[in-house]
Amino acid sequence: MRRIALVLAATLASSACATTRRAPEYLAAPSGPVRPFSPAVRSNGLLFLAGQLGTDSAGRLVAGGIQPETRQAMENIRSLLTRSGSSLDRVVKCTVFLADMREWAAMNEVYVTFFAADRRPARTAAGANGLALGGRVEIECIAAE
Repeated sequence: MRRIALVLAATLASSACATTRRAPEYLAAPSGPVRPFSPAVRSNGLLFLAGQLGTDSAGRLVAGGIQPETRQAMENIRSLLTRSGSSLDRVVKCTVFLADMREWAAMNEVYVTFFAADRRPARTAAGANGLALGGRVEIECIAAE
């Protein structure tokens, strides 16, 4: 009986070590205006990215509509992932918010160019009743570190 108790205690101890959790790390933006959110949060091997608009380095929406905004949003995501130690090929989930669901196909034409055909993340797309700065698209992601 004592031997079983020791084996059980050792098993539980090693299991507890395997599930040790680190506190979330809230990553700050390298520049730009102070915002009421973190651009990314690192937690237990994952990066949670805040929604990215199609904005340039000055924080203005790029001109041209849904496709240029999608391209810029994805470039912003790529940049944030790189600064955070990850990459687009480690993205596991995206959520896309569209100001107009009729632009879904046009957004997809650009979106798919950022991922290998065999490594596309799970994704949800939803229509929104307005996006920040009057944007046409906002994209948030979850990536492995």
